[in-house]
Amino acid sequence: MTHGDLGDFLRAHRARLRPDDVALPSYGRRRVAGLRREEVAVLAGMNTDYYARLEQGRERRPSPQILDALCRALRLDDAARDHLFRLAGSAPQERPRPLDAVSPALRRLLDACPHTPAFVLNPALDLLTVNALADALFSPFRRADNLARMTFLDPAARGFFRHWDRAAEATVAELRQATGLAPDFPRLHAVVSTLSGASGEFAALWHAHAVQGKTFNTKELVHPDVGALSLAYESFDVRGAPGQQLVMYHAEPGSPGAQALALLGTLAATRRREQSGRP
Repeated sequence: MTHGDLGDFLRAHRARLRPDDVALPSYGRRRVAGLRREEVAVLAGMNTDYYARLEQGRERRPSPQILDALCRALRLDDAARDHLFRLAGSAPQERPRPLDAVSPALRRLLDACPHTPAFVLNPALDLLTVNALADALFSPFRRADNLARMTFLDPAARGFFRHWDRAAEATVAELRQATGLAPDFPRLHAVVSTLSGASGEFAALWHAHAVQGKTFNTKELVHPDVGALSLAYESFDVRGAPGQQLVMYHAEPGSPGAQALALLGTLAATRRREQSGRP
């Protein structure tokens, strides 16, 4: 195989993706199909010129870390990932197992955002840690332990999610994507198996094979204490903790959603003081 093969492979997979597929804004006139080189470089966290040299065959030995970043940016499945490594003359690297332990520094970061619901997920959508406002936001549920279980098996979900059908579809699509990113994660398969057996709605959506990652979007929620909440959310991969995502909800400043979040935080703080016996 030649380095031209590597460039051809990268160009072909770049052409298959649209900005919408990777949650990028589309701007300007596009002269070619798919993503631009600079867009792939941004997604992979590398210099645009370096990526161009890869496509042109002028960069001959990309590191395994660079190749893994390209796999994520181009949404390559396992077979395509292994082929990319072989084209680059590198043995495919073992995928790191997702971590469930949240670092103390990340916990402190969440606690430092008292006005924003924030939490950390693993690929199975387990809530690994939440800050105080996220804990208050999820208080209608019997247990705030796993977003998929909460969505499909907790009776509170139908009232909590204003558009439950959309929330359910997105949840299953996120789990489906996770099976490609963390195929050897036992907890993920256990969640899917449990929900498939306990919920016919989950099973039907699972067999639809829709794929979607958490990036940014809007949630329409209804909380029994403060009413309707229109919240945007953004998701960030946690460096140094494979498989973990930091998710943060926020409302437009001055909006009814922001006022409702502030009220929710006040109510939760008051309850914590009452429970602790402090004045």
